[in-house]
Amino acid sequence: MNKNKTKLTAIITLFTVAFIGVSCVNGKHDDEGKKKDKMTTENAVSTIEKADFPYDLANPVKYNMPQNLFEISGITFHHGDPKQVFAIQDEDGDLFHLGLNDKDAQFTKFGGKGDYEDLAIINDQVIVLKSNGELHTFPISKINTPEVADVIKTKDLVPKAEYEGLASDEKAGMVYILTKEVKKGKKSDTEIFAFKFNEGTFTPAGTFKLSHQEIAAAAGTSKMNFRPSALAKNPKTGEWYILSSMNKLLVITDADFNIKSTQALKGDAFNQPEGIAFDRDNNLYISNEGGSLAAGNILMFKVR
Repeated sequence: MNKNKTKLTAIITLFTVAFIGVSCVNGKHDDEGKKKDKMTTENAVSTIEKADFPYDLANPVKYNMPQNLFEISGITFHHGDPKQVFAIQDEDGDLFHLGLNDKDAQFTKFGGKGDYEDLAIINDQVIVLKSNGELHTFPISKINTPEVADVIKTKDLVPKAEYEGLASDEKAGMVYILTKEVKKGKKSDTEIFAFKFNEGTFTPAGTFKLSHQEIAAAAGTSKMNFRPSALAKNPKTGEWYILSSMNKLLVITDADFNIKSTQALKGDAFNQPEGIAFDRDNNLYISNEGGSLAAGNILMFKVR
């Protein structure tokens, strides 16, 4: 009797262990399935977001710049014509113009030594921004002269701060000045000052703000000290593309500077991205200052 009881107990125990083992395996498979489903969903979202962005930032066409544009700071086109790019570098008051494949650049002098950050062309007028917010304006017809004699300097348009971005919307007759950093105190947003441009005069037309918290959320991080370098308006969509060299980030907003999305600037191609522009075919261009092993360059990203 004891033998039979012992045998029965052993059989029950064996079945119990087997049942528990099967349950654990099934539970593990369920967990792995859920994780796999989650990863698949996340990958799908990531793929959709990447596919929606109209430029492949991992595969640019690279144009190396001449030595005098080693510290290329800003770029733009006249009426979006990609045959000739206009550029400045951040130490000398020289406006350069050249074809993207040219080995040499022509230039005209418009100012002395200074910290020149960006430029824009509107109504056949070239406007150059200094880091203190001062603007230098002169006709584009003067680019083939050694030096521009009648440069108009405009001061005190914007509060005291550090500025790096300048852009124009020729259709709307507007000019935009982008703040990089406020020197006194910390701010949780970046200000963009808008001006109506007419016959060489700048009339204030409003201020826009980029929320650092919203940019951080779009970039998938908890916080961010956003310090932008340049901005340009997509001529097809009306969206603003705002470039940050320090954050290695491209921020996309709507026409009123409401945050829509961000794109990380990954890889060695973005050594020090300081300038941004679009041509009339909606291709995107980003310029990089040179480094210890690289020349200054312009990267072109063809629209998909």
